[in-house]
Amino acid sequence: MFVRRHRPLWASTALVALALLATGCAGQDSDASAPEATPAASTAHGYVEGAQEKAEQQSRLVLNDPRTGHSRVLDLITGKVHEVPRTTGATHLTTDGRFAYFHTPDGTHVLDSGAWMVDHGDHVHYYRAPIRDVGTLPAGPAARIRSDAAVTAVTDEDGRAGTYRRAELEKGEVGSPRPLPGTHAGTVVPYAEHLLAFTDGGEETAQLVVYDRHGRRVASPDASCEDPRGDAVTRRGVVLGCADGALLVRANDGTFTAEKIPYDGDVPEKERATAFRHRPGSDTLTATAGDRAVWVLDVTERTWTRIRTGPVVSANTAGEGSVIITLRTDGSLHGYDLTTGRQVSRTKPLVKGAAEPGADGNAGPVIEVDRSRAYLNDPKGKRVYEIDYNDNLRIARTFDLDIEPALMVETGR
Repeated sequence: MFVRRHRPLWASTALVALALLATGCAGQDSDASAPEATPAASTAHGYVEGAQEKAEQQSRLVLNDPRTGHSRVLDLITGKVHEVPRTTGATHLTTDGRFAYFHTPDGTHVLDSGAWMVDHGDHVHYYRAPIRDVGTLPAGPAARIRSDAAVTAVTDEDGRAGTYRRAELEKGEVGSPRPLPGTHAGTVVPYAEHLLAFTDGGEETAQLVVYDRHGRRVASPDASCEDPRGDAVTRRGVVLGCADGALLVRANDGTFTAEKIPYDGDVPEKERATAFRHRPGSDTLTATAGDRAVWVLDVTERTWTRIRTGPVVSANTAGEGSVIITLRTDGSLHGYDLTTGRQVSRTKPLVKGAAEPGADGNAGPVIEVDRSRAYLNDPKGKRVYEIDYNDNLRIARTFDLDIEPALMVETGR
């Protein structure tokens, strides 16, 4: 791999709140494939066995070439590319911030990327550890996987769901699932030490239910959703997409409430927000609105804004104070002001064939966003672009690869 630098860039993204951490949290740097570290004291605040704590976000990109099955992990701190076991037949790639899930017809393969964060509210811990192959979940390509600190929930295409213990995945083992009762419409989402789900009664409208982690129903907020699709966990609650807008579900001292955030008027089905993208931790969500516009959902203000962008392939944003980044069908990136919707920046075409599906009809270019940079995969060009979205979409670094990265997710956030 060759890294082309357009000008020096990497600045620490450490939060000021990290200064409040106990001195026992500090760790030593190491390569992702190095032997596991031995801690000086197992009781240190934030200590995780086998991992090293860092003062800044340890971002990595997990990449897959569906045509060959070759996968790579690109460490954005060191610039090194790590070869990992092949995963053939992947139709899409998802992540929960640490684990990458390769969805295939034969099951969902799990890779521990070795980079993650733990958010304690008033401070954040960042960790790096060796990359590790975990195993395969018995879940097909249409399975939806969501996680929190304790469990990973898997919902299959028939609406049946089960949870896996996160601690076992962290040890490199898949473990056995704990099934949830009945079937569900939409995705089961872990939240506030519970599980949010929509019951599937075979009717058009589904009812919101809350399970504890053992699968017992503990609450049924008075909330329904027609054709639930799309979800996102934010600091202000969980957003669940519905035909007429979204539900915002919040927890307060064990009590769950649901608030509707409706669209301003009727929205045709093809222009609905059915998949949300955002920077983890942000309360500003994006979703394509058909093929020529983008939705922006401000969870704080409870408002939807539709921005006319022209032909768009993908969109994302870092949130308040940033821009909405869109990938146009000609392969160029465009930036739009979050408040006014006015275009404020653009690039030359970067991705050839951006509007074409990836190998075997799999996903193509996407935009991943973290606290300081955005990342765009260019499958046909065998590269990934790092974009400074605060500097008129400047190309900060270009990573040349030996595979066609048609599938990409970012971990460590």
